[in-house]
Amino acid sequence: MSFSQLPNGANLDVKPFKAHAEEDQLKHFQQLLELSPIGPRTYENTIGKYGVTRDWLEHAKHVWVNEFNWREHEDRINSFPNFKTVVQDSEGNSVTLQFLALFSKKTDAIPVMFLHGWPSSILDFLDILTLLQQKYTPETLPYHVIVPSLPGYGYSSSLPLDTSYSVDLAASALNSLMVGLGFSAYIAEGGDLGSFLSRRLAMTYEACIGIHLTQMGLPVDGQLPLEGLEGVKKAADSLNTGFAFLPLQATRPATVAHTLGSSPLALLAWIGEKYSDWTDEGFPLEKILEVVTLYWLTDTIQRSMYHNRTLSSMASHEPIESNDPPEIAELRMKLSAMRLPYISKPCGYSLFAHEIIPVPRNWAELSCNLVSFGQHAHGGHFVAAERPEELLADVEEYVKVIRKNHWQVSDS
Repeated sequence: MSFSQLPNGANLDVKPFKAHAEEDQLKHFQQLLELSPIGPRTYENTIGKYGVTRDWLEHAKHVWVNEFNWREHEDRINSFPNFKTVVQDSEGNSVTLQFLALFSKKTDAIPVMFLHGWPSSILDFLDILTLLQQKYTPETLPYHVIVPSLPGYGYSSSLPLDTSYSVDLAASALNSLMVGLGFSAYIAEGGDLGSFLSRRLAMTYEACIGIHLTQMGLPVDGQLPLEGLEGVKKAADSLNTGFAFLPLQATRPATVAHTLGSSPLALLAWIGEKYSDWTDEGFPLEKILEVVTLYWLTDTIQRSMYHNRTLSSMASHEPIESNDPPEIAELRMKLSAMRLPYISKPCGYSLFAHEIIPVPRNWAELSCNLVSFGQHAHGGHFVAAERPEELLADVEEYVKVIRKNHWQVSDS
């Protein structure tokens, strides 16, 4: 079965792409990894409260050096239809985007673009692509499924050196991709940065007719209902002690990138902490190593912090009113940064119990035109990789609502 046939209306110069790191690059990576030292035991790195522990890092390094096989992961990436093309963003910059796709042969297939966040990648959606391949044939697939590496991420190109790149520009490039593939209407789905991009697409581009989110914004105006406040208070506590990386990446992205780009083990500690802390029921080490290896081999960490510069308002330097010094420094992260403009286009929302900011349904209804909702007892921030079956079921339910009530394009 081939899901690789481009839609008839595509007008971009789309070329097949194969993920492949040169052997010399892999040998250099392996050498750096083996030589990367792990520091001595300290109070902070032995109790798990202040980041990844030394024991975790030591075990992860052993597995990475002795058991991990990147070629197997490349083979899986390449098992899906894989492409590259050049698009223009709204300022006329040329951006090369790599994307995976499952193209349908149905004339009424609805295009759905799955957008990853930071520090994730297209790898998050491989299990969903597999589920779709198992469930459908090219003749029966009800969707065109597009999974791009975001501008500056993974196998997509670096960004212009003379441009202060932004979420708005990235969204415009992604819209150019979907329109250039021949889709006059499409849906965007995402969490983390992918949720911000999805909202921007819905607010800015007519072709984006709806969005499905796993990270929901707060309503921009008005008093929040008391019902649901407990979960968000818990999220605020987590933000206060677990999000120091955000203002650092927002204000000193060059320094952070130089540091993390000098050692695979440093990069593993930085990203591995996020996948360990933000997921539910323990995220597999093999998948963490897969993400970090992709970031290392594609220099993604150096290219992927542009969006953080626009989120620096989440950090407040207000003094902490207490006579006792805190056991751990708190940055007083502001949830007000999650108050986002209302989305009038139809939205779907999947609430997973261990999302960082578990916005309840009644709050979500004040943030968007909510037409589809799913709630789940398990799952965290990286749900596409954690709970692919549940997320896919929610997305398919949302698309059914769109098809019934909002889909007016007979042939995309």
